Amino acid sequence: VPADAENAHSSSVESCPSLRDVHSINPTQLMARIESYEGREKKGISDVRRTFCLFVTFDLLFITLLWIIELNVKGGIETTLEKEVLHYDYSSSYFDIFLLAVFRFKVLILAYAMCRLRHWWAIAFTTAVTSAFLLAKVIISQLFSQGAFGYVLPIISFILAWIETWFLDFKVLPQEAEEENRFLIAQDASERAALLHPGVLSDGQFYSPPESVAGSDEDSEEKQDSEKPIV
Repeated sequence: VPADAENAHSSSVESCPSLRDVHSINPTQLMARIESYEGREKKGISDVRRTFCLFVTFDLLFITLLWIIELNVKGGIETTLEKEVLHYDYSSSYFDIFLLAVFRFKVLILAYAMCRLRHWWAIAFTTAVTSAFLLAKVIISQLFSQGAFGYVLPIISFILAWIETWFLDFKVLPQEAEEENRFLIAQDASERAALLHPGVLSDGQFYSPPESVAGSDEDSEEKQDSEKPIV
């Protein structure tokens, strides 16, 4: 029975390491963590969210680059641009894939960079629209009969849209939530530390007695002997 009680006590102590950590962490370190988090909040956007926005921008620029290459391959930018934009044909034009990349860029930057949204509904909406449109275009249109770009542009656009979804759902949102939880824990720990240590002792509260001069013990003994009455 004593062994079981000791095991239960040790397991309960091991199951609550956060309490020991709270009391063992220096209040100065806690304040440094809180100030660093507040500094990141003042910047307006986290590092992982900034990386996501850069990838969304790369998506738009890469699709634009492929579309410009496709215009040159077909016989010149001006002629092909007039054919695909002014005389747009759903079954043979790549202009709508470029517009789809612009649509993703505007929605995602507006939602996650300007509005700082912390939900997945915006990326789910853009990915669903992109997937449905590309699947319909591949099935109905005649892109495969137009060479390599009939395969490259739809596939690259589809892959980039799903990479954005994966990156936001598995990297951006969980990491930001974890940082926020750490901030709340550090703030709570700093408040507890402030209650346990209400004030920092100033230098004036610390003093040391004056150093004794060499031979002071002998002087005090002689003084006591001289003060004794003579019988």
